[in-house]
Amino acid sequence: MHSRELPRLGRSVSVIGLGCWQLGADWGAVDESTAGSILHAAADSGVTFFDTADVYGDGRSEKFLGRFLRERAGEGFLVATKTGRRAMPPDDSAYTEANIRSWIGRSLDNLGVGQLDLVQWHCPPGVTLERQGVYDIFDSHTDEGLIAGYGVSIETVEQALNAIQRPQIKSIQIIANAFRLKPFERVMPAAQAAGVGVIARIPLASGLLAAKYTTTSSFGADDHRLYNRNGEVFDMGETFSGVPFELGIQAAAELGELAPSGVTPAQAAIRWLVDQPGVTTVIPGATSVAQVQANAAVADLAPTTAQYAAAVHRIYGASIAEHVHGRW
Repeated sequence: MHSRELPRLGRSVSVIGLGCWQLGADWGAVDESTAGSILHAAADSGVTFFDTADVYGDGRSEKFLGRFLRERAGEGFLVATKTGRRAMPPDDSAYTEANIRSWIGRSLDNLGVGQLDLVQWHCPPGVTLERQGVYDIFDSHTDEGLIAGYGVSIETVEQALNAIQRPQIKSIQIIANAFRLKPFERVMPAAQAAGVGVIARIPLASGLLAAKYTTTSSFGADDHRLYNRNGEVFDMGETFSGVPFELGIQAAAELGELAPSGVTPAQAAIRWLVDQPGVTTVIPGATSVAQVQANAAVADLAPTTAQYAAAVHRIYGASIAEHVHGRW
């Protein structure tokens, strides 16, 4: 597994990480045994970067990771968590010293560690990103040794560009995939110039880019791909990257046909993302050992072909951009 640097944090991470939202909630049920098997399979495949949040299953995902860290003690994994969404709906007034200290303390307990490797503000309101007092609070946690560093997980390009200007910010986490090209115009170059790591989340557009869904595909009541399709609970861009489901099925099928022989559409889409300048790590999720192994194997695939890369931009311009480019 190849690694890339998070320069401002002074750590390297695997180019393919593991997104652990699925292990908490909102993607259908993943039991404790399966979650453990997924985490160990990821590590055995060379994954060193694990991304979670304190609200994924109300701490369930963090606790699974905590058990995993104890079982694989000393192997040098980097676990990034997120904080700030325990107050819902998100509100700048919730980002107080007392709340942040409570949130950080809870994540430390869930993960069973004395210091958090990387804490990301979890899609905060735009005004929060501009408020110096919040940076001061996180700086104090860094000074106390409770966190090694912090970054932000955001929704929009403008939020990312705002955060990159802050010298304390170690990383930006943003939705980036073949159906969400806007970040590659300005965010990736700006982050790369500033030495800020970029964590690309939802690389398969909630599974669309695996090219397996049909118009008759169904999702359980506990799956955000059903209950948040129009942004009913949180930003709709987190579900299918904001692309209308039926349109995404058609576009993904067209792109998937160009996957090289022996490479699945999902692997081709992740490989394309890995190849983009400025991307530090890509964090597909998984609900099975087979998925996590297939995702990790992308690191050893040949670089994206020119034909596939051209198709990404052609398909995006023809049918996807009008739905997402101006919004995020």
